[in-house]
Amino acid sequence: MRSVLFTFLLMHVFGCIMAQPLRVAVAGVSHGHAAFILGRPDKGDIRIAGIYEPDVAVAKLRAKQYHLPENIFYTRLDQMLDAVKPAAVLAFGSIKAHREVVEAAAPRHIHVMVEKPLATTVEDAVFMDSLARRYKVQLLTDYETSWYPSVAKVFQLLEDSSFAGQVRKVTINDGHQGPKEIGCGPEFLQWLTDPVLNGGGALMDFGCYGANLMTHLMKNRLPVSVTAIARHYKPLVYPKVEDDATILVDYGDEQCTIQASWNWTFSRKDMEVYGDKGYLIAADKNTLIQRNSERTPAVTRRITATDIPVYEDPFSYLVDVLSGKVNMPPHGLYAPANNVIVVRILAAARESVRTGKTVRF
Repeated sequence: MRSVLFTFLLMHVFGCIMAQPLRVAVAGVSHGHAAFILGRPDKGDIRIAGIYEPDVAVAKLRAKQYHLPENIFYTRLDQMLDAVKPAAVLAFGSIKAHREVVEAAAPRHIHVMVEKPLATTVEDAVFMDSLARRYKVQLLTDYETSWYPSVAKVFQLLEDSSFAGQVRKVTINDGHQGPKEIGCGPEFLQWLTDPVLNGGGALMDFGCYGANLMTHLMKNRLPVSVTAIARHYKPLVYPKVEDDATILVDYGDEQCTIQASWNWTFSRKDMEVYGDKGYLIAADKNTLIQRNSERTPAVTRRITATDIPVYEDPFSYLVDVLSGKVNMPPHGLYAPANNVIVVRILAAARESVRTGKTVRF
């Protein structure tokens, strides 16, 4: 009887512990996507314990925007991590700063989620991945397209080779009218349009989506080569970086064309997959177009999270990964193995633009 009672009490205590909100810190809030976490409705699963932001003016701006107490803001990353002792830290500063966050968090056994892409250079990406492995912490990279039910449905349908057959061509289009044109704040534009802090312009900002999705589709298989061209259509607006890029990622038997731009007529994030038996197009978050017969027209379907299991909130995914509820596969959209390859593809694209030649792997 005592044994049963003890087991019941232990399970009750353990359940209460697991039910506690995940204690997180935020490293940098200059990124416009910081709204994803700062403006997130309280679901009872996450609590922001501290925020690191070296720019006092930016910190005050975010505190005012999101009605946050100023006493949770810190100007030193190490001081913040030691003071609040979070289980995970979410990086929303420059892409270059991601390495600094992992260097500070991993030895403290703090898990990390960064906003896309993982890093600006292959060296940084490999180093960050090695640190995460060494200290046995999770390192996730968040992309908006990871949340899309239409994208999840495309990948599900491709698992059944009878629908689209052997994939031959993939086209992925991402971007918008331009960060300045859509109203990104000066604190965001300051590093987003810097070739060092962001690693480039539209090529990095939106090329990473296509590289991430294609790497997932290829289950982390490396491409044979990467060829890219970049354009500077608005040099007066973006004097330091390209505002348009086309990247051809060749796998020998399959190829992916990534069109990343700050010059689209409107915002878009869509993916087209063409096999030898049919095609699938994720036209937007909830629209799927499919066809696999010459005699029948294309079918357009609305896909939601009720049609296919997909995390529409990246922070809910983080909670479930850390709790062990979800096992993140190496080729998963958030996974470090996938995202190191993403940075390799982007670095090769930059080199191809610089030299005017194809870069072979």
